[in-house]
Amino acid sequence: MKGPISQFIEKHYLHFNAATLVDAAKAYEQQLEQGNKMMITLAGAMSTAELGISLAEMIRQDKVHIITCTGANLEEDIFNLTAHSHYKRIPHYRDLSPADEKELLDHHFNRVTDTCIPEEEAMRRVEEHLIKVWTRAYKEGKRYFPHEFLFQIIREGMIEGAYEVDPKNSWVLAACEKNIPIIVPGWEDSTTGNFFASHCIEGLFEPHILKSGIEYMIMLAKWYQENAGNNGIGFFQIGGGIAGDFPICVVPMLHQDLALDNIPCWSYFCQISDSTTSFGSYSGAVPNEKITWGKLEIDTPKFVIESDATIVAPLIFAYLLGW
Repeated sequence: MKGPISQFIEKHYLHFNAATLVDAAKAYEQQLEQGNKMMITLAGAMSTAELGISLAEMIRQDKVHIITCTGANLEEDIFNLTAHSHYKRIPHYRDLSPADEKELLDHHFNRVTDTCIPEEEAMRRVEEHLIKVWTRAYKEGKRYFPHEFLFQIIREGMIEGAYEVDPKNSWVLAACEKNIPIIVPGWEDSTTGNFFASHCIEGLFEPHILKSGIEYMIMLAKWYQENAGNNGIGFFQIGGGIAGDFPICVVPMLHQDLALDNIPCWSYFCQISDSTTSFGSYSGAVPNEKITWGKLEIDTPKFVIESDATIVAPLIFAYLLGW
């Protein structure tokens, strides 16, 4: 039996975006019941929004089987895990003046909407450990993906004594424990990516120790073929940008570029976005348009929820978890 949150949304969320939320959650559940695996893609600042509180449990309960995320979401889950008490919340962020923003910078706070990430306590402490594993890989002549370096510092206990939130609320820890794949296209566009580039410039190690986005696509292509079966994989997209654009293209690549037969399209598609459709923008790529690119079928369950993902995603996850 579903819990009180699920019962509430089924009773009250009957129309418009609210009804789409319920429909998308039920269709997600059907995908799992049919034995289909599910990808979740994370854009925006979902880790700083502490989506891990619900997403980590989704991972532990095998309701997520692969994650694609931006470099920011990968690192910011760990920043929050190890420096939460030093974060600064600014409820009235809309009232800040440019001088107020500069004052935050002077105190080494980097703002993400209503939350400021502390540079010294979060970013630099994680950097210290990453330098160790980057240097070791360079000396040993080994290469790894960005998420694999983070898994190393987790599995070797380098940050375990620094946890400042319940570790069950970290989705990266949950992914590491379940050993599910994480795809991080464009990792260079992240704070830790900047750290890495700066140390390459200094000569501490060389860029080749880090596996590339192309290698991520090769990894994803292999994973998709091994896990799609006859039905395909579900695709649950939070936000837009590279976190969603990159992985969804694996299907047309397998079809069109590799000319492989019997590769099923994505079996389910849901996007949560507060962007409105406009001329030529990414948000204009509504699900039906994806049919023309060979990503979705005519009868693929398709949902667009035009709302704030920090509100919508936890509610859908709560439904799937039976809360």
